Amino acid sequence: MLDGAQSVPHFSVDVQELDCEFLAFSGHKVYGPTGIGVLYGKEEWLDKLPPYQGGGEMIERVSFSGTTFERPPLKFEAGTPDYVATHGLATALDYVTSLGMENIHQHEQMLTDYAIEQMRNIPNIRFFGIPNDTKGAVANHDAAISFLIGDIHPMDLGTLLDQLGIAVRTGHHCAQPLMERFDILGTVRASFALYNTKEEVDALVAGINRVVKMF
Repeated sequence: MLDGAQSVPHFSVDVQELDCEFLAFSGHKVYGPTGIGVLYGKEEWLDKLPPYQGGGEMIERVSFSGTTFERPPLKFEAGTPDYVATHGLATALDYVTSLGMENIHQHEQMLTDYAIEQMRNIPNIRFFGIPNDTKGAVANHDAAISFLIGDIHPMDLGTLLDQLGIAVRTGHHCAQPLMERFDILGTVRASFALYNTKEEVDALVAGINRVVKMF
């Protein structure tokens, strides 16, 4: 079972090549509605799994002697589906497909490489997931940069950047064991998507430098 929420929006994912039993990702990560996502599953496992809820359309036959269910995916689609959200998600998937996942990946990689290059000039910066002692681009690094600046608490840095109109994430990012491994409370994370620009990277770096001067 693979969590594809942080990969499907950024580059092409082939479930057949991965040969995974299941893969899930959320709709809003690919610019669709919230509260909906996709669960891919191999047919052999979907056949074996029981339905998790009952309702119309998922029943093949009902009698006092027993019940049989429809074949997947109908077996798991009880009642009236959220067809508004599913239409929105389908439209979002059509949109990113029309742009081309390879084009999206190249754009985000360019922004990430540029951001790393610029951020290396920030005093006392410490990267996580990126070698701190190398120069230039980092091969195969996805569009998220986790970092700390000196002794500045990540929440303080994130809050002050927010006041400057710069959106970052702060905290343990659902990875508390990893934070414990690094003996830190959390990190600041800047991430990039198809709509971001180099000018926004410049604004991020300028904002961080401004906050650093406050401390």
